[in-house]
Amino acid sequence: MKRGRLIMREFKVSDWRGVHDYASVEAVCRYQPWGPNTIEDSRGFVRQVLTDREEEPRIRYAFAVTARDEQFIGAGELNIKSFNHRSAEIGYMVNPAFWRQGIGTEIAEQLLVFGFRKLKMHRIAATCDVRNTGSQKVLENIGMMREGTVPDHLLLADGWRDSFLYSILAPEWEKGRKNGR
Repeated sequence: MKRGRLIMREFKVSDWRGVHDYASVEAVCRYQPWGPNTIEDSRGFVRQVLTDREEEPRIRYAFAVTARDEQFIGAGELNIKSFNHRSAEIGYMVNPAFWRQGIGTEIAEQLLVFGFRKLKMHRIAATCDVRNTGSQKVLENIGMMREGTVPDHLLLADGWRDSFLYSILAPEWEKGRKNGR
């Protein structure tokens, strides 16, 4: 998928290096139940993504995110939670060298386009640590609404993480796009 400054494409084996560049950084993993990654962790992540894309039906769509010059920037992921209810969840990671440039917002918006237009989802959700103001801004910038707080949602190295739950419905998203969001 090409849009704006970014290209989102399927992962390839050699992408583990790009993953490792950000996933081995403590600041990137601060609000995640994984990391900082070892080299083997990053290789394992890419191997698992390659395996998961062969599953039928496919529920995990993980994409490498690069600049137009193929510089590795991060990753975006959409996971189908229910085919019957047409619901999915998105997530994204950005190398800190590219923070505060609107890239997280571009990735998240491309994931919504993919989920609503290509996969015909009705509801897409996302969660973020209640302390992660950057991710909160990304989700709000793409039109998602905070639904509430999920207490003790994930176990991190420093204890349980409370998460904000965000979501958007296909009609709300389409209306926002028509109104220039």
